[in-house]
Amino acid sequence: MFAGDSITDSGKTNNAPLGYGYVNLFYNLMLAKHPETKITVINSGISGNTVIDLIDRWDDDVLSYKPNWISILIGINDLHKFLGGLTTFNPENYYENLRRLLTYTRKVLDNVNFILMTPFYISRNKLEGRFRAKVLELLPQYIEKVRLLSNEFSVAYIDLHDTFKKLVNIREPNVYAPEPVHPNFTGHMVIALKLLEVLEI
Repeated sequence: MFAGDSITDSGKTNNAPLGYGYVNLFYNLMLAKHPETKITVINSGISGNTVIDLIDRWDDDVLSYKPNWISILIGINDLHKFLGGLTTFNPENYYENLRRLLTYTRKVLDNVNFILMTPFYISRNKLEGRFRAKVLELLPQYIEKVRLLSNEFSVAYIDLHDTFKKLVNIREPNVYAPEPVHPNFTGHMVIALKLLEVLEI
């Protein structure tokens, strides 16, 4: 089960049921590399979602399927709303709401496994006072909350921002995304490969 925002959704309405992005790529990588594995993949991403949105639809869109694994990629919309002046989306509330979601899920599904992936921003822009620089300055606070929760709940953790940061030190950001939030095919392949790597471990 893949839960998240537009990065996870990635056009699943037009390309049902998995979309065009990392969810679809991950599924096809599994079929190619591990054909013996019986796996059902569900894309529960919805464009524009924050952690609060996930909470509102969690029972229907996630728990009702009784998944064995839940991957969560959420946070960039929370950060954008906070920068836009909506203080309820601050890093501490992001942490508390995501923690609430994980705690509730563990009560409902005893044996569920999680993969927590950090929000990311595919940009080098450090120009003081500009929006992209502000995002890059604030983002580590949200990433740290995901890391803390992965330790607290003893679940798999993928720092996607660090992954992309290393890549854009080698290649231009637009190799992986036309703008900092939404990856292109190559960027989505990066995420899918990281997921496969973690599950193989």
